Amino acid sequence: MIDKQDVIRFFDRCAPSWDSELIRDDEIIKKILDNGGVKEGADVLDVACGTGVLFPDYLSRGVGSVTGIDISPEMAKIAAGKFPADKVRVICGDVETARFDRTFDVVMVYNAFPHFPEPERLIASLAAVTKPGGRLSVAHGMSREKLDRHHSGTARPVSNGLISADELAAIFAPFFDVDVKISNDRMYQVSGIRK
Repeated sequence: MIDKQDVIRFFDRCAPSWDSELIRDDEIIKKILDNGGVKEGADVLDVACGTGVLFPDYLSRGVGSVTGIDISPEMAKIAAGKFPADKVRVICGDVETARFDRTFDVVMVYNAFPHFPEPERLIASLAAVTKPGGRLSVAHGMSREKLDRHHSGTARPVSNGLISADELAAIFAPFFDVDVKISNDRMYQVSGIRK
């Protein structure tokens, strides 16, 4: 079982070099955001936002608000420093126990899902903050196989590996109508609309 304190320590150590080591595929990110319902006026919750790598993408689409949350204080600090507080709100905390003052049209878990110890608990807690008719997405900008290889090194103690899209869709099913299920050699995404 992953220990959340280990996750915090791991990502605090990674935070200073995170952006310089980032590899982006803008075409894949566009597809993930399109599938995720990120559009003008949407209130977005970016779960495990890291250094805020998707914040510019949300803002360029004219979303209503962006709230990022990350359990790593160092990641959250870097993310918070990138944009004024009137554009983006960043919370350092555990999304599974955090209390939010609103619900969200879009909840996005990008490049982070294997670091959560209990997928069922995570999805249930995210369902509680997704507006009815809103959308939850779990997405990765690489294939499941490539991600698992990537996590087989230093990240192994803080990663469960990525479950299949079918398994994740089954976890979504009590709360969301899943209409996006992609697992190919370039990306991974499961997304659904809150019942």
